Amino acid sequence: MIYDLISWLGSIYQWMIIIYILLSWVPSARDSFVGEWLGKLVEPYLAPFRRFIPPIGGMIDISPIIALIALRFAVEGLLTVVRSLIG
Repeated sequence: MIYDLISWLGSIYQWMIIIYILLSWVPSARDSFVGEWLGKLVEPYLAPFRRFIPPIGGMIDISPIIALIALRFAVEGLLTVVRSLIG
């Protein structure tokens, strides 16, 4: 049960990040209610990655990709811990 919940929440947050990134391609989308709401939930997680990973060529921001990979590692690590505790 807890295993499924952690997996589900990790997937939901991953999709929130992906949708937020896609919204950046539409200029007015981030100003919408959904864009602002996603920004409040996703930006605190993305900010440290953006601080340490500069854009390539000044334009291409790969920090969200690294953030998604880190999130996946964190979720899988947490699932491994839960699996070992449950037995």
